[in-house]
Amino acid sequence: MRKLFLTFFYLGLSKKAPGTVGSFGALIVGLLIMQYLNEQTLFLLSLLLLIVGAKETNIYQQQNGVHDPKEIVIDEVAGMFLALSLSGATLIQAILSFIFFRIYDIWKPSIIGKIDKNVKSGWGVMGDDMLAGVFAGISSALLYFLYIKFLG
Repeated sequence: MRKLFLTFFYLGLSKKAPGTVGSFGALIVGLLIMQYLNEQTLFLLSLLLLIVGAKETNIYQQQNGVHDPKEIVIDEVAGMFLALSLSGATLIQAILSFIFFRIYDIWKPSIIGKIDKNVKSGWGVMGDDMLAGVFAGISSALLYFLYIKFLG
């Protein structure tokens, strides 16, 4: 059951780009949640995933002896949910959130990289992706705002 959760229904077991596959799965699920519920629900769900994900990741890492194994993608899911909830509910904003999230998650600029390198627990695994989600949500919202203001 732990592996099902941490790999987000086994999307993390993808042989190619498990983080991107997990993020894309989160994008689809996040859009459905926003369509049938709202952004606030998605935001709260991202926080719940942060808490449960950090605890479960700690256990998984201790059992396997590997820090931040590639198959764990619940951190990407929580980060994507956060980015979507901050950005907005249009399809363009969702696509921008996905793109920005992958850029920040892979590139790990500034404090995102510091959390990734220095915090070795489940909080580190989850924390860098949550911060990437904040950056992605803000970047997406800002770019969409500029698009609407000057081109829309």
